[in-house]
Amino acid sequence: MQACLNGPRTAADSGAVPLSPAALAEAARRAVAAGAEDVHVHPKTPCGTDSLSPRVLAPVLEAIRAAVDVPVGVTTGAWAEPDPARRVARIRAWTALPDHASVNWHEPGADEVAAALLARGIGVEAGVWSGTAGAEHFARSALAPRVLRVLAEVTDTDPASAPRTAQALLAALAGIPHGRPVLLHGWDGGAWPVLRLACRLGLATRIGIEDTLLLPDGAPATDNAQLIVSAQQLAYVTAGEGGRG
Repeated sequence: MQACLNGPRTAADSGAVPLSPAALAEAARRAVAAGAEDVHVHPKTPCGTDSLSPRVLAPVLEAIRAAVDVPVGVTTGAWAEPDPARRVARIRAWTALPDHASVNWHEPGADEVAAALLARGIGVEAGVWSGTAGAEHFARSALAPRVLRVLAEVTDTDPASAPRTAQALLAALAGIPHGRPVLLHGWDGGAWPVLRLACRLGLATRIGIEDTLLLPDGAPATDNAQLIVSAQQLAYVTAGEGGRG
């Protein structure tokens, strides 16, 4: 279970979004104590925007690693740095290195960004989003067998249709000879239905403020730890349902 602590969300979305290095470290500590085994974070400037700057990333990694002893990953999303060449330059300039970083394969320069990460010994989470050409681009990439895992990311936020969208995305990924583990997750209204599907299929998954601000019953989540606890409970119930089936 991966905890996705903040994503591109800001304080305008919810007071539960951790932004500063100290807040992210505390969120990571509580999420790991609740059962998370991996952390994904978006380092942010003091203004609250995502950044790939070494000066922004290093304090976040240092704070989180002082709080937890699990792998820590970061984003390389194009919204943090639209120019692919500058994204690569940022990665080459990092003074503190994450354990892994996500690369969205539908974004321009995905192969170059992934290659820069691999050259520095950083694991690559290949983000393949539904509703994009990500699966087709990933299928053509020579780096596909070298990634750490594939993030099957369901962008369909309709609770009723998100699981079907997830199944279609998984089918597309099954046709690609990448041989890597798959982590399946959804966003907003699709987050909990897709997490249930991941549990039924025995796939890795994630939850956190990046993916949803709400608990399964629709109540606002107070923090990432509460979401992790809810996900663990849901996984237990889903496993029991599978056993009775």
